[in-house]
Amino acid sequence: MTEHPTIHFPPEWAEQSAVLLAWPHAQSEFNPWRTDVEDTYEEIAIAVAQRQRLIIACYDEALREQVAARLKPYLANISFAVVPYDLEWVRDTAPLTVEAGPKAKLLDFRFNGWGNKYDLSNDITFARNLHKTGVLGKTPMESLDFVLEGGSLETDGEGTLLTTARCLLNPNRNPELSQSQIEEQLKSAFGLNRVLWLHHGFAEGDDTDAHVDTLARFCSPTTIAYTASNDPQDPNHAELTAMEDELKALRTADGKPYKLVPLPVPKPIVSEEGERLPATYANFLIINKAVLIPVYDDDEDATAFIRLSNCFPDRDLIGIFATPLIRQFGSIHCMTMQFPKSLILPEL
Repeated sequence: MTEHPTIHFPPEWAEQSAVLLAWPHAQSEFNPWRTDVEDTYEEIAIAVAQRQRLIIACYDEALREQVAARLKPYLANISFAVVPYDLEWVRDTAPLTVEAGPKAKLLDFRFNGWGNKYDLSNDITFARNLHKTGVLGKTPMESLDFVLEGGSLETDGEGTLLTTARCLLNPNRNPELSQSQIEEQLKSAFGLNRVLWLHHGFAEGDDTDAHVDTLARFCSPTTIAYTASNDPQDPNHAELTAMEDELKALRTADGKPYKLVPLPVPKPIVSEEGERLPATYANFLIINKAVLIPVYDDDEDATAFIRLSNCFPDRDLIGIFATPLIRQFGSIHCMTMQFPKSLILPEL
């Protein structure tokens, strides 16, 4: 009988080989704020490239040349891939990485524009086209006929997944599957023992149907940082308080309560049309030796920093001005994807 290697879904804090981002292009919906958005991208790119490999997807060769000139001092740690994309949210369109034994394997799930909200033909094929460029080396990739976005998943690296019912059980994702069937798909693909569901929690302005990476994040197998509202007048307050109660009721795999770290809600930031944008401190990115934290020039920035510093005492904390990013309803975690050390990259 053939032995199949155990599947492992590494947590974000595991050592990484690279971080991917897709640079804003001329057809992007970021265009009205492109200068500010590119400044934020540059901050993120430099923070990553100072510590590990950075992979930058560029819409065309002209953009690749522009970005390479902009980041010239850091090119020794940057790979480029020229590949078309509609939007820059690679957390949801790039392949996810699992480990089968000691080797990495890429998983290409079906992307349907966050529940068929948008027609994004380039993003539907982004993972496959990125893989074809060879920028991810010879790592094999498997395509799965299951709608899933990376922003909807949080793993503790020890067989537990945290996600939201509002997203994964939404009929706009996999309507033919029951909750138990969806759990089985997740367990099979990611080598999980259990799936923890949050039925509450929502950021006003979020168009992903409550991706967990805007709400609650594993910082270790026993610690969860989460968005918490202390303002009863905030429209998000009731949902966030109900989510907090759910988190308090969750238990680790060995039956203990999680250490819960509340992250504040910044003052509302609104669009030009007066609609609230989904600003959250939970959308941070863990990289090698550092954590990139979204900040909004808000009094609560300092509170978020202090609380997250206690979660990551051995990493540098780097504030990234994220207001330009949330103009298109996402932040630092949404626009990046990390790859674990087991993914062997081509030499630069």
